[in-house]
Amino acid sequence: MIQHPVLVRLAERLPFFYGWVIIAVAFMTMALSVSARTAFSLMFPPIVDEFGWDRGLAASAFSFGFLVSAAISPVLGRLVDRRGPRFVIEIGTLIAAAGLAGATLIASPWQLYATLGLLVGIGANCMSYSVHSQFLPNWFVANRALAIGIAFSGVGVGAILILPWLQALILHEGWRTACWKLGLIALVVLVPINLLVAKSPESLGLLPDGERTVPGGAAKKRPSNVVDTQWAATDWTVPRAIRTGRFWWLAVSFFAGGWIWYSVQIHQTKYLVEIGFDPMLAAWSLGVVAMAGIPGQIVLGALSDRVGREIVWMMSCAGYAICYGALLLLAGTPSQPLLWTMVLSQGLLGYAIAAVMGPIVAEIFEGPRFGSIFSLLMVALIGGGAVGPFVTGLLHDWTGTYTAAFALGIAFSVVCAVTVWIAAPRKVRVVAGSLR
Repeated sequence: MIQHPVLVRLAERLPFFYGWVIIAVAFMTMALSVSARTAFSLMFPPIVDEFGWDRGLAASAFSFGFLVSAAISPVLGRLVDRRGPRFVIEIGTLIAAAGLAGATLIASPWQLYATLGLLVGIGANCMSYSVHSQFLPNWFVANRALAIGIAFSGVGVGAILILPWLQALILHEGWRTACWKLGLIALVVLVPINLLVAKSPESLGLLPDGERTVPGGAAKKRPSNVVDTQWAATDWTVPRAIRTGRFWWLAVSFFAGGWIWYSVQIHQTKYLVEIGFDPMLAAWSLGVVAMAGIPGQIVLGALSDRVGREIVWMMSCAGYAICYGALLLLAGTPSQPLLWTMVLSQGLLGYAIAAVMGPIVAEIFEGPRFGSIFSLLMVALIGGGAVGPFVTGLLHDWTGTYTAAFALGIAFSVVCAVTVWIAAPRKVRVVAGSLR
């Protein structure tokens, strides 16, 4: 992708810092994009109250947009490979803003599905985990997961700062005002700052981690982290990747990861209220999970750069297993210590999945078509995120309790951890940070 001369000159003057400029842009983009998608939960009650629609009908608009965004992930991967992330993110910003603006004209259910469901869902997917995980690993080697953890912690900051402001706006000026103001902010903030985004440091004459090329254009030497030279030398395309066992083990792990991540996120507030906790405390606990996820992603991301991706991925899965175990125990013993155990294990440990999922795939399938390969694995993760909450609710309806569903969550946590160890990114490339 041809870069604008201004970006090249800026990168030449700030070789080390330009990668962190990219991270700062990603941080703000993640904060706004995921908050735009999450805002559906805040818009949902006043929309249902105003139109008198069935709750299931209205709530399904979010699921519809989520599933469609999963289906288009492979297309986004190809676009990132061919046109670069800047193009995809800017298009996503326009789509999401159009969805938020269009929502102010809602008068029937199909319009809700088309705007807050489809357009905002697709737009947010173009700006969040799926796309950023495809190009941020290019900018860092030794500090790859630390950098991504910092970028993705913007989601937690957005939940803390943007969503309360949005809720206050809904209460005082109405949900329509909240929609168009959020869309306008996304346009004003994200369109200009994402002009700084570049797919790789090499396109600006840099090396990962802010290093320069030496005179004559030769790459600066660093210790090789490649273990399997034959695998690493392969020109990985999508057809080649999907014929490997490693790809499918990762697909299983990502599906399980999406299941355990979103099942508890969707159902924990309702469950806590049902077992006797105050509704405000139950809602507050979800916010604390997001807050705890900020240091969790950064610290565990940095740790994975030193000790390996599998170890931190396993720690994250263990966090979800502990979370589900605490939820099961809370049914019999509704106590503050168990509530804190559930919240902190989910945030501090569980959310680290986001920081290492991109690096895990990059260690195995690094190359020009990495974006397309990663996007297919994101279909598995988003698929798990869609199916998991549905099955969790179905099991509750069948049994009258969440016991079987949360036990299944523990089982999927084990599956998620084991399958990444089988895929074994460490046997292709060891983490580069351990070589320093």
